[in-house]
Amino acid sequence: MDQGSFVSPILSDVLCQCRSEEYWLSDSGGGVSGIDVGCSTPVPAAKDEPHVCAVCGGPEQEHRLKVLFQILDVNRDGGICVNDLTIGLKKLGLHRTEHELRKIVKAGDKDLDGQLDFEEFVHYLRDHEKKLRLVFKSLDKKNDGRIDSQEIMQSLRDLGVHISEQQAEKILKRIRRGHVFAPVMYMDKNGTMTIDWNEWRDYHLLHPADNIPEIILYWKHSTIFDVGESLMVPDEFTAEEKKTGMWWRHLVAGGGAGSVSRTCTAPLDRLKVLMQVHSSRVNTMCIASGFSQMIREGGIRSLWRGNGMNVLKIAPESAIKFMAYEQIKRLIGSNQETLGILERLVAGSLAGAISQSSIYPMEVLKTRLALGKTGQYSGIVDCAKHIFQKEGLAAFYKGYIPNILGIIPYAGIDLAVYETLKNSWLQTYATDSADPGVFVLLACGTMSSTCGQLASYPLALVRTRMQAQVM
Repeated sequence: MDQGSFVSPILSDVLCQCRSEEYWLSDSGGGVSGIDVGCSTPVPAAKDEPHVCAVCGGPEQEHRLKVLFQILDVNRDGGICVNDLTIGLKKLGLHRTEHELRKIVKAGDKDLDGQLDFEEFVHYLRDHEKKLRLVFKSLDKKNDGRIDSQEIMQSLRDLGVHISEQQAEKILKRIRRGHVFAPVMYMDKNGTMTIDWNEWRDYHLLHPADNIPEIILYWKHSTIFDVGESLMVPDEFTAEEKKTGMWWRHLVAGGGAGSVSRTCTAPLDRLKVLMQVHSSRVNTMCIASGFSQMIREGGIRSLWRGNGMNVLKIAPESAIKFMAYEQIKRLIGSNQETLGILERLVAGSLAGAISQSSIYPMEVLKTRLALGKTGQYSGIVDCAKHIFQKEGLAAFYKGYIPNILGIIPYAGIDLAVYETLKNSWLQTYATDSADPGVFVLLACGTMSSTCGQLASYPLALVRTRMQAQVM
């Protein structure tokens, strides 16, 4: 099936497909000026006159713009605000962050009323198209009107980002989808492994990115989620992302998402600790009896005992791991912005060991708080004082050795299984796109993390038992 057939007809060809570079770059205002040299029958156009083209037809293009405006103008008040864009773009199968939507409105809002009327909307699209044209020309190193994988590699290399040809081809076959049931938008619509100007414009038209660094960010990071056990291999960031502060915003977003997910799974995490320490052949404990015991002893609130420390350690652990990972990448000496799997495993394991060593006392405190009875500790500080006074400083590093030993099998198996599952899925099912989609990546991440935890679980059990000693 032709990939272009998946694209919403409202988005595809929303502006004239035959207009040449000279036409758009000569338009200094919001309207049309100059001569349309791209049409088979060039017609001079006054500033506010509609474009008339024997090839595509100006009225048809104007109709498409009006239909698109009506879809995005959700409340039918003649203006498109941020809320309208949020709802309207979702109808078209597109997802944008609030920051991106505000950027679109701010760029086109000439009268500063917080919304775009039809004239402002058209002017914004045409102005944005001109910027996209300049980006396209800068990427089109061969000047043949198409972008191929080699040109993408060269353009990213100029920005200090080194990728393989396979990764460049994945960018060409990139897919955009708002959610799993939404219409699909392919960058390479006809499957030629090159992108012409029309394909480039259709793909980026309703995204505020209008320069190469911003478009690279649009191509890059995925959603962060945290199910309690930290991944040993951190995300990687380009030099431009570090310079603009994207790295710390990404870490903050990950910390917030991790806090929510850990809080949601805190009862299960505390149950796991109790079963690791108290369950035995004589004293068997199942999930139901474990929850029942916790509620009888301390009520519903006791299910979240120790969660505060579990959330607090996210920030220092993530920051230290990220900084250590970047330093280890430099020591490895790779000239690649993105490391290979083996290099990522080594760098990620070492960074995980460094971060765990730095925050390990917090791990001990989390375990002791989770195992504590109601009223035993008044808080985190009281628990720390109690351990220090009775057991000394060494108690804060009980179980440290099995914890460090467990990093390598966990990180290695997690990364290897994830890459294997993802690549297997792509080879078997990805006939149209190299992007597996959120649900496939989530499934691969869940299965790989499960395999990693199963392999390292005996060491995790020994660690928890050692942390709980002298209780």
